[in-house]
Amino acid sequence: MTESTIHIQLKKGALDMCVLALLARGESYAYEIASTLAAGIGMGEGTIYPLMRRMQDDGLVATRLVESSSGPPRKYYRLTPAGRAALAAQKREWRAFADAVAQLLGDGK
Repeated sequence: MTESTIHIQLKKGALDMCVLALLARGESYAYEIASTLAAGIGMGEGTIYPLMRRMQDDGLVATRLVESSSGPPRKYYRLTPAGRAALAAQKREWRAFADAVAQLLGDGK
């Protein structure tokens, strides 16, 4: 079964917010984030690495390297204060948008 265009676009639109929300729970490495997103919303692993690089460049996340006994060091990501502020703003926008769509669909309060 193929995904609908709207489903794909919704996932793309919510991806940044979902990553920030996962990191608000605690630091994590990219593969772990990708696995959680794959299980939760079906987002592919290849999408996460460019996104994490962009978030780091934008100052939303900071990183640290941790040695691994089973391979190369892992890069762990954590939210910066700017990342926490971005998450709060995106959550407000998401809720306002979802409420407006619900109203239009007749599912509103």
